[in-house]
Amino acid sequence: QVQLVESGGGSVQAGGSLKLSCAASGYIISSCGMGWYRQAPGKEREMVSTISSDGTTIYADSVKGRFTISQDNAKRTLYLQMNSLKTEDTAVYYCAAEDISFGYCYMKYWGQGTQVTVSS
Repeated sequence: QVQLVESGGGSVQAGGSLKLSCAASGYIISSCGMGWYRQAPGKEREMVSTISSDGTTIYADSVKGRFTISQDNAKRTLYLQMNSLKTEDTAVYYCAAEDISFGYCYMKYWGQGTQVTVSS
């Protein structure tokens, strides 16, 4: 069973930085990817950034140039470096890992989430 445990959330002032980590355990499909999602109060969960098995990264337009996703395969850890944080980045951030079905990867496993609060 795959387990994802996020850490690194907290409170920071606008313009500050935080680095989220996601420690993965269990069997994760090496040919699929992982990602970060977030959910703000009263809003739907949205994709923040994903990284595929070949290292290809995708970012939401709202975080491009400010956030960087990376992974340490040896440590089985996913990271999200968040710089120049804005109040609108306030949300619960979730780590996710893909599984494969009929040859397609899809986000199946989710962490418990970590709160990020950005104050003005």
